[in-house]
Amino acid sequence: MSSRLQRNLLRWFDQYKRDLPWRQDRDPYRVWLSEIMLQQTRVAAAVAHYKAFLRRFPTVEKLASARESSVLAAWSGLGYYRRARMLHAVAKEVVRKRGGKFPETADELRALPGVGRYTAAAIASIAFDEPAAVVDGNVERVLQRLLGKELTGEMLWQSAQELLSRRRPGDFNQAMMELGATLCLPRQPKCLLCPVSEMCSTRGELNLAQKKTRQRKKEIRYALHCRDGSVFLVKRPRTATLMPGMWELPEILSANTSEGVFLTLRHSITVTNYEVQVIRSSVSGRTDGRWVHNSRVSTLPLTGLAGKILRAAKVI
Repeated sequence: MSSRLQRNLLRWFDQYKRDLPWRQDRDPYRVWLSEIMLQQTRVAAAVAHYKAFLRRFPTVEKLASARESSVLAAWSGLGYYRRARMLHAVAKEVVRKRGGKFPETADELRALPGVGRYTAAAIASIAFDEPAAVVDGNVERVLQRLLGKELTGEMLWQSAQELLSRRRPGDFNQAMMELGATLCLPRQPKCLLCPVSEMCSTRGELNLAQKKTRQRKKEIRYALHCRDGSVFLVKRPRTATLMPGMWELPEILSANTSEGVFLTLRHSITVTNYEVQVIRSSVSGRTDGRWVHNSRVSTLPLTGLAGKILRAAKVI
């Protein structure tokens, strides 16, 4: 089965793969960057962030020499800022300890800060042709449908490794992920278009248990004070659990306020859905922030929500 599956899948991938910017070469820096971004956002959204980030930091050396605040600002809108800090830390280690050269094996890559099993295998296989299989959500779904059974933990990785093409491991890994992302969909798989449907044990009929996470709802208010082409922003403390060192609008903790709501928007972070109310409110007397000219706001590492508010208010 494996040789025929590899042949059919790779032929399909060569013909129908999406034209994505990180597939234009096998530069390990670019492969690594794309994989980190794709862990937390959809492909369509990642493309714009990826291009913008590369314009600012085209090489691992440029990223390593940058200030953390600049890296966080470039990462703004992607969320999970701990990953941006890890990205910065890896760049520094690769440049300072390895002369700008990435490790070429999955085992060595896993020794880098924040690089896990999946990311290491993806970089090693795509950039260096190491026969290391990857397992993400898409690959997991494809494997379970192909083999007709639910797989967990090490069984998934072992199954992926057994099917892997040793001749083109990077392309095969990407083809498996591509298949899950475009055809072998969670609810309505496009089996008639699938290049390996004749080898599939279930033809999309395997009902996989869906984990449901209860979403919480919360209301939150922020003050927007603009004057002379500047806006007042505060910086989250370094000791904050979430997004330390990021800039945002001052939060209004009191539910009672006489000012009217300037705008309302919705924002989601992990399992919490926020209804965000923005109040045009004076911040006179506050000493915990600073006035930032509108032209400079985009250079700061803003929280995703702050960026959304300031764009909606046409400040940036």
